Amino acid sequence: MGAQTNAAPIIIKKKRVSGGDGHHGGAWKVAYADFVTAMMAFFMLMWLLNATTEQQRKGLADYFAPTIPLSPESGGGDGAFGGDSMLSEEVLLRDGQGATTTHPTESHQARGSIGVNAVGGDKGAKEDFSTLEAQLLGRTGESEVSDKLLKHIVTRVTDEGLVVELFDTDDQALFESGSDKPTSFLRSLALIIARASDLVVNSIAVEGHVSASPVVQARNTAWELSTARAQKLRQLLQDKGVAAQRMDRVTGHADRELFADNPMAARNNRIEVIFLRQP
Repeated sequence: MGAQTNAAPIIIKKKRVSGGDGHHGGAWKVAYADFVTAMMAFFMLMWLLNATTEQQRKGLADYFAPTIPLSPESGGGDGAFGGDSMLSEEVLLRDGQGATTTHPTESHQARGSIGVNAVGGDKGAKEDFSTLEAQLLGRTGESEVSDKLLKHIVTRVTDEGLVVELFDTDDQALFESGSDKPTSFLRSLALIIARASDLVVNSIAVEGHVSASPVVQARNTAWELSTARAQKLRQLLQDKGVAAQRMDRVTGHADRELFADNPMAARNNRIEVIFLRQP
């Protein structure tokens, strides 16, 4: 019979050493972030293609064109800066063949500088009269409108279009008293409007208004006088370079639409030049 022993059995534990689990790594996160960024850019591109017109897309393409002007002077060009100076914060005058005023390009039309094109305007475009108003009211550095002339010009935007109102004051009339003979003052105003009208291609309406007569007349000539004055301003505008094809209508309203409470006030003698919205 063998000898007994109280020694405990020896247990050998083997520890298996292996690499970290795959999900503990971070490389996949970087790849996923790149994928999400690319998808976001893709969907943004698809949205832009669907929400913009052909002219607007051309404008975007021109903006990112590599031809960036480095000249500190404005050439009125059609590059990335559109005539602005990259060496200062001021916006320089755009008066070249690529300007957004007299000779607009398709890409700048898409940016809403004038809102209409040379063949009658885009049906979806909305007229932007801000540049025309600024020119007429002397808000531009190159404006030729003097303070004296400014006192006789009022503009307002209506459903019909931009209304430019020229009116008499107590010390300065637009026409000789009781006639349709224009004063030299009105001729100066007509020249300003004619030059400013080159900023847009909208059709034009001219409407005449006169004050009431201080005495009762057997034959009221207010209708003939208001119409004759409107016709005279139309002729002045055409003589200053406005195309006859742009004239849509000429109307006389007599003394039926008074501006001042006093029907005989000089302020009621006025001519309205309306730049009509495109149909």
